[in-house]
Amino acid sequence: MEYGTQDYGELEKILGYHFQNRKHLDIAFTHKSFANECLTIKIPSYERYEFLGDAILQYVSSKEIFSMFPDMAEGELTKLRSSLVCEYTLAQVTRELNFGSYLYLSHGETITGGNERASILADLFESMTGALYLDGGLEPAEAFIKRFLLQDIEHKSLFVDAKSRLQEYSQKHNLPLTYELIQETGPDHNKEYVVQVCLDGVRYEKGSGHSKKAADQIAAHRTLIRLDNERK
Repeated sequence: MEYGTQDYGELEKILGYHFQNRKHLDIAFTHKSFANECLTIKIPSYERYEFLGDAILQYVSSKEIFSMFPDMAEGELTKLRSSLVCEYTLAQVTRELNFGSYLYLSHGETITGGNERASILADLFESMTGALYLDGGLEPAEAFIKRFLLQDIEHKSLFVDAKSRLQEYSQKHNLPLTYELIQETGPDHNKEYVVQVCLDGVRYEKGSGHSKKAADQIAAHRTLIRLDNERK
């Protein structure tokens, strides 16, 4: 894909914001691998926007949950914020928004699935926040965070201690709980693990990550959401 030629019209409709300077979008979607690979012109990667967006995300999420939960203690507020701004949650949001399709990646990152990698997708939430702030100030950046991240907080908040909560559920209902490793791929320095929850012999949700612990956590979180939905 040639740099600077993307049509962001559909994305702007989804975001509910029209950029005055679309160069901010190009930068927000430029991975460092693409910037390093481009030899003809100097192209900035999204890393500085990510840095700025991270600070705005911490501020907005802290302010919002402080107001939403007036009786919550500091430690619980910190845990809740951690679950909302963690890599898994941010990646889930940008995956649903199809941010990966706009990414400028190097050839190597493209063929290894960089546009689906959770760490990169999470970066894009922060870089987009930075881009919105630079283009229109705090208002559009805050609106983006509130609309796409600070929704369904009940389910998102489960993530931080998903494994322990699922363990408590299994013990309460006397249901044996196991995590089955069903796939392991990639070189030693970049392993990808896929794990599936088995509850009382029934296969539930899967999770994938660069460590078995991370995959377990994601699988547990998805299983808790499924169990909650089944009870409704």
